[in-house]
Amino acid sequence: MARKSANDDPLAPVTLAVGQEDLLLDRAVQQVVAAARAADADTDVRDLTSDQLQPGTLAELTSPSLFAERKVVVVRNSQDLSADSVKDVKGYLASPAEEITLVLLHAGGAKGKGLLDAARKAGAREVACPKMTKPADRLSFVRGEFRAVGRSATPEACQALVDAIGSDLRELASACSQLAADIEGTIDEAVVARYYTGRAEASSFTVADRAVEGRAAEALEALRWSIATGVAPVMITSALAQGVRAIGKLASAPRGARPGDLARELGMPPWKIDRVRQQMRGWSADGVATALRAVAAADAGVKGGGDDPEYALEKAVVAVARAARSR
Repeated sequence: MARKSANDDPLAPVTLAVGQEDLLLDRAVQQVVAAARAADADTDVRDLTSDQLQPGTLAELTSPSLFAERKVVVVRNSQDLSADSVKDVKGYLASPAEEITLVLLHAGGAKGKGLLDAARKAGAREVACPKMTKPADRLSFVRGEFRAVGRSATPEACQALVDAIGSDLRELASACSQLAADIEGTIDEAVVARYYTGRAEASSFTVADRAVEGRAAEALEALRWSIATGVAPVMITSALAQGVRAIGKLASAPRGARPGDLARELGMPPWKIDRVRQQMRGWSADGVATALRAVAAADAGVKGGGDDPEYALEKAVVAVARAARSR
């Protein structure tokens, strides 16, 4: 979720929201507007794009009012302001008006850096809204969403939700909101599966994750759900093969190596290194070999080499789960 500076008063004279994550930028604006309207229900909100803030516009919007009304002025994409408008904003930063909160949304980076530096130098309250490119960041976001509404969700449920929804923060936030509204008690992985594992890739990898963790019953349950929702059997064998190969790669890697170094050597992102390291407990070299043979047999079975693809998959899932307990 968005990170804030030490000055965390939403009614600070100037708030600087920096980043390119639209949901977090919108929330930064919403927080300021909500705080202003809590202080004065008649707060006037002006939400402008960079091209709407022409030279002189800011002075007009922030000029004293006869009624001393509270006002929030939002400037989006402030990195794109014209030189004259930037000059106006810098002048305002030196002497902000009372009862007015200026919110500058800035993408960060080199473009418009002079305005960014000026706002920081002026002591603006800053909210960081970076793009969440790492799965670990999105996982933290999901946990934060549930905490924010006072709901409990298991770590497995949070991970399953990220796996199923993907990288769109708005979709993740919407999914968290829906689950919090619909489900009583702790939100667990089964609930997430019921709502969101209709997506083939997420569903097939759920089967593989449970199998390589040695959780045969849960892997079989996930397998049957995947088949019922139309996941192609070949996607499941592919996910199983990837899961077992990852175990084998990490098991043969040098001990004590850092996740970043391992990620480069093994061709896995660091977050996956951490997950596979947890999954590989109980595996042996013989177990990896046995599991790979079972997955290969299942792959042949689902591609026409057998009479019952579902049975071939079930055999492979059980074999992989047993191999995970081979040590």
